[in-house]
Amino acid sequence: MPYPYVLLSAAVSLDGFLDDTGPERLLLSSPADFDRVDEVRASVDAILIGAGTLRADNPRLLVNSAGRRAARVAAGRPAYPLKVTVSASGDLDPAAQFWHTGGDKLLLTTDRGAERARAAGIAADVAALGPGLDWRRALEHLHDVRGVRRLMVEGGGTIHTQLLQQGLADELQLVLAPLFVGDPDAPRLFGPGAYQGGRLRLLETRRIEDVVLMRYEPTAPGAGPLPSAADRRWLALACDLADRCPPSGTAFSVGAVVVAADGTELARGHSREAGDPVVHAEEAALAKVDPADPRLAGATVYSSLEPCARRASRPAPCARLILDAGVRRVVTAWREPDTFVEAADGNGLLAAHGADVVVLPGYEERAKAPNRHLLG
Repeated sequence: MPYPYVLLSAAVSLDGFLDDTGPERLLLSSPADFDRVDEVRASVDAILIGAGTLRADNPRLLVNSAGRRAARVAAGRPAYPLKVTVSASGDLDPAAQFWHTGGDKLLLTTDRGAERARAAGIAADVAALGPGLDWRRALEHLHDVRGVRRLMVEGGGTIHTQLLQQGLADELQLVLAPLFVGDPDAPRLFGPGAYQGGRLRLLETRRIEDVVLMRYEPTAPGAGPLPSAADRRWLALACDLADRCPPSGTAFSVGAVVVAADGTELARGHSREAGDPVVHAEEAALAKVDPADPRLAGATVYSSLEPCARRASRPAPCARLILDAGVRRVVTAWREPDTFVEAADGNGLLAAHGADVVVLPGYEERAKAPNRHLLG
């Protein structure tokens, strides 16, 4: 299932703490960085915090700039992003500022937590996600039910840790403040455990007054042993492209994206693109990339359907085009059925020639959707 783009945002001391243990919140960012955070908030569909952050900081989570709110409204969006908190117990203060400022509010909780929150009169939509909390279910709910495409997560450390360890974060925006906390009882940004994806990829560094912003991609395409958040995002785009295909009773609707190892999109395509009745998605995408582009050797092709191994309409099938382009990684949502070609095995052809092929679970139904009329 598709998820929103998940952006983690935090500020820490030089020794890795989010706060100290004093009664007042420790301000780690500079005024200019607070304005940057306001700009990021204005760009997203929703802002999420955990119950611990809500209880400790009692935040309002607003877009403070009137100009940015006006720009959101002019673009047809609400003045404020949806505010989201997550609590298994549902035991939250109904008088907290979070519920009574800004626009729409949402509590993601368990079945029992929903009963408690509603009984307490929490002024928010309450979504019961079952007997326990699961981040994948929560992100699916935000994407599919609430229409959230870009999610900013502002804490706390437990949530940041869980999303990174489960490979569900697309970006980390980390601000480093020039001070030390030194208190072992103070909250840290990241907890112990196994993290997916290995070494993070640095996207940007920026000095903002006396703090430094560092932007990282936690899991670039193929960076770890498991499919990454970037893999899910690009495959979701390929499935979206399949919806753009002109309808056909004799060919599948497929979308494809070619992405470099550093996360740069090189090209995209879909079946029957530009009026060509027989062009395939991978073929259309690869035709837009210079064959001499050195990035192809480390690129990934994302396709909503397994690349074809045989075809009558062109001399070379898509699996062969991918190999000839030098691409050695393919992520797909759905194995090709025998509707038009018996015993189709594009993935087998790719793997036999040294390509790494990943069939990503959870996207098959989405890839099948524009092809229902062909499947009986």
